[in-house]
Amino acid sequence: MSKDLVVKTNRLNQAFQVLTLAELHIVQLAIVDARETGTGLSTDKPLRIDAMRYAEAFGTSRQNAYQRMKEAEDTLFNRRFSFYDEDGKLVKSRWIQQVKYLDDEGAIELAFTMAVVHGISRIDGVKEFFTQYLLSQTANLTSVYSARLYELLIQWKSIGKTPIFELNDFRNQIGIGVNEYQRMHHFKARVLELAIDEINAKTDITASYEQHKKGRVITGFSFKFKQKPKQAQIATETPKRDQTEEHPLKPLTEPQIAKYSTILCKLNSLSDLAGTMDYPAFANWLGNMLRSPENGNQKIVKQVFKALRRETDYDK
Repeated sequence: MSKDLVVKTNRLNQAFQVLTLAELHIVQLAIVDARETGTGLSTDKPLRIDAMRYAEAFGTSRQNAYQRMKEAEDTLFNRRFSFYDEDGKLVKSRWIQQVKYLDDEGAIELAFTMAVVHGISRIDGVKEFFTQYLLSQTANLTSVYSARLYELLIQWKSIGKTPIFELNDFRNQIGIGVNEYQRMHHFKARVLELAIDEINAKTDITASYEQHKKGRVITGFSFKFKQKPKQAQIATETPKRDQTEEHPLKPLTEPQIAKYSTILCKLNSLSDLAGTMDYPAFANWLGNMLRSPENGNQKIVKQVFKALRRETDYDK
């Protein structure tokens, strides 16, 4: 099974919500990581997300990821959403009940509310319908409206078309505020068509929409979409890479090694490579790798140099 599979109940996926792209990314990462831990989400056990994890998932630098997460921390705590339960009753909830930013570690810890925990599952084969999609399919989307529309569409993947979304509900579901894009031509040009174009360019599906009217007034939209051919999917799903990633793994000078090995030793992303080595041994091992990259395990060497480029001004 793919390690970046996001699974949410359709009830939660159809919730009326307003999130920024950074906030949505944090929720998506939490869903994926909760599945990977094997324990799922809990209302009383905070989940940790590191800036490096965010950076790797969404193709940005660690510094930028750190800033995005820090900005999202306060706003996400105050976000609310609503949905209709199995009895058709409107339920209002917050996304998270607790959040803590570990400033010195470049990480965030959060605990979701009961409504969110119940709407996210790591278990496959349960009887309730689920929306499933790969994190990589939305990782390159730059508009939160594109990401939310993709989530809404993909739950109808088996038939390739959606029912008619009533206009007000649809606006709420993709996160449009009451006072935003009130004129239809603004809504279509700046939200709907922008989202369709980005989905078609950057995900595994090609989508189109149809508007529905009562008289001359547009009252809703429906969508059709289909999977791209395999070859097109491969091109679409190739993650963005830092421009420096393809640079040669050139040996560093001794002053550079002294400067950079200290930084690299402190990275959580490299902690698994250290194994049982103590700090001096790990620093020496890193130094040798930076000194003679051609002599090391190339997979590990690339991990080290990738972290080096993200954390320092190497290659600039």
